[in-house]
Amino acid sequence: MTSTNWMTHTTKFSGNSFACSPNLISGRFELAPSPAPPLARSAAILLLLCVLLAGCHATQRKTIAVVPKATAHLFWVTVHAGAAAAGKDLNVDIEWNGPSSETDYARQVQIVDSMIARQVDGLVVAAQDRTTLNASLDRAAAAHIPVTVFDSGVDSTNYMTYIATNNYQGGQMAARKLAALLNGKGKVAMLMNAPGSKSTLDRESGFEDVLTKEFPNVRIVARQFSMSDRAKGMAVAENFLTAQPDLDGMFASSEPSSVGAALALKSRGLAGKVKLVAFDASDDLVEDLKDGSIDALVAQDPFKMGYEAVKTLVDKLKGANPPKVIDLSATVVTKGDLDKPEIKALLFPDVKKYLN
Repeated sequence: MTSTNWMTHTTKFSGNSFACSPNLISGRFELAPSPAPPLARSAAILLLLCVLLAGCHATQRKTIAVVPKATAHLFWVTVHAGAAAAGKDLNVDIEWNGPSSETDYARQVQIVDSMIARQVDGLVVAAQDRTTLNASLDRAAAAHIPVTVFDSGVDSTNYMTYIATNNYQGGQMAARKLAALLNGKGKVAMLMNAPGSKSTLDRESGFEDVLTKEFPNVRIVARQFSMSDRAKGMAVAENFLTAQPDLDGMFASSEPSSVGAALALKSRGLAGKVKLVAFDASDDLVEDLKDGSIDALVAQDPFKMGYEAVKTLVDKLKGANPPKVIDLSATVVTKGDLDKPEIKALLFPDVKKYLN
């Protein structure tokens, strides 16, 4: 939160002049002597205080805290750029802080609680786990701090808006694309992200439900978590390939899982032979799409997600009532789509424009 230092103001009441140099932190005021009766003088001072405090409230910039699941992956960097762009456009300060790892649950709770203790004007958070932040969200509600949850949902109802890719639908899109690549039959594996991560769990559920209902000849023969780690994802994918030598395809539900799966296929000389549908986009994944290691990407719009999340809170602070849920659609991208202007804008946002 920012503090406000006021210049000396002179305000007249009933012919008496008061020279005032308020410091809102210390609460000190310097008042010139006045011959007015005590009651009139007290009323004048009270009115002066109201005027000054109203001016402070009107001119103080608001601070919106944004706490992602982590800060290292390009997805979160792009969310940061979107949030920063909203801060610039909407004239609010953005306080960005998050854990280094998507599985450092204790650190995320600590960061969220510190933002609440600072009494930020609004809080944007992507929950690493659907239950871990419940108590923190209760504290935010008690402090009357509006909260927008983005990317990954929570079990708590103490939030204003949830904005995210429709992850269940994204998983469905991945399943239909992989089934099409396999001509409707084959053995596939799911390289999942991490337990408790609602966004990726929804993708995995959507993927599995579509295969079960629409493509009974495409069977899931293996599944395991990467724990949101590229190296672990690669090791898990290599285990799939060893245990299932006739594996036809893989679905990876997050950026770390996708990178790990592509690395495993390249290391085994199976790129292009075992079909891979990946989720999320990064420079590495786009290169893998270009060279055939990945057959399709299900891409989100993290820049828009960060921007709209901040905007919902600014709207609320201005007296509006943002919707409870805002769904953003995912996009299936293949190698042939990469030269399309709208795909270039989606995959390569100008993050340097907003982040120093």
